[in-house]
Amino acid sequence: MSARPRIVVPDTPGDQDRAAVLNALIAHNEKAAGPSGFQQICVLVEDPETGAAIGGLWGRITYDWLFVELLALPDSTRHAGLGTEVLTRAETIARDRGCVGVWLDTYAFQAPGFYEKRGYEVFGTLADHPRGSQRLFYKKPL
Repeated sequence: MSARPRIVVPDTPGDQDRAAVLNALIAHNEKAAGPSGFQQICVLVEDPETGAAIGGLWGRITYDWLFVELLALPDSTRHAGLGTEVLTRAETIARDRGCVGVWLDTYAFQAPGFYEKRGYEVFGTLADHPRGSQRLFYKKPL
């Protein structure tokens, strides 16, 4: 009989540590539900003078849904329609790749109204995250 695996807590976890956990999860999920169809999505907003990326959207498609992990624009570009364009572009990519919906999370102090105006609905909340506020989970069928 082999020795029981040890539990360790690294002081500074790295990419290799994350990959070990992720690979175990992928193996389990693919055994239970088949391949996830994982695809990374990125829609960038560039500074017109320098061409440098100044914000945008970062997400991933798994099991027929796009998860928007990050969506951010500099304050100076807000309320000019860029956020809507970026999100719409990501939704189009997701639709073109066969997704049935988009989901994301945001804090109550960030942009819940932005998502609600674009057809997203709350499907969950996490109270006191951070304390005195909420984390909101949104979805939108495509």
